Amino acid sequence: MKKTLLLYWAPGGSVELAAKAICEEIGTDKVEISDVASFDISKLNAYENFIIGSATVGAEDWRDTKDNNKWNEFFVKTREFDFSTKKIAAFGLGNQILYPEHFVDSLGYMKRQVEERNGKLIGAWPDEGYDYTDSEGTANGMFFGLALDHDQQPELTAVRIEAWVDLLSEEMDF
Repeated sequence: MKKTLLLYWAPGGSVELAAKAICEEIGTDKVEISDVASFDISKLNAYENFIIGSATVGAEDWRDTKDNNKWNEFFVKTREFDFSTKKIAAFGLGNQILYPEHFVDSLGYMKRQVEERNGKLIGAWPDEGYDYTDSEGTANGMFFGLALDHDQQPELTAVRIEAWVDLLSEEMDF
C-alpha cells in the first residue's frame, strides 16, 4: 500500500465535503487529508500518491481568483519539486449552469502546474452527462480528473466519486 495524501482548497464548503467523501470511499486509514494552506510542504516527499482538489470560482479567468486561492501559494512553494515519480489525480468542482464557459477550469490549472513540475495527472473522467459549453479542464471528451457539480447534480456526486476511486485504486495501490 502506497502512502496517499489528499490536498484540497477551499475548506468549509463543497470541495471539503467532496474531499472527505473521497477519503471515505478510499478508506480513512489509507489516505491522509489536509487543506492545502495547513499542509507542511517539507513533508511532500513522504507521499507517493497525491489527490488534489479545488473549485473553479465564477470569474472571467481563473487567475482573477488568485488572491483567495491557496493553490497558487502551494505551487509557488513547490516550484522546484519534481513530481515525476508521483501518482497524481485531481478533482474539480464547478457549476455547469451558472458558469458553463468555465466549468471545472481548475482541472486545467492543476494539470498545467503538475506538468510544470514533471508530473502527469491520472484519473481522466468522461465528460458525458454534463451540460457545459467550455472548460480548460477537458480535452477530447475527457476531463483531466473527476468533475463534480454538487450544485446542479448533487445526486450524482457519490456515484461519480465511487466510480472514480475504483478507477484510481489499481494505479495508486491504496
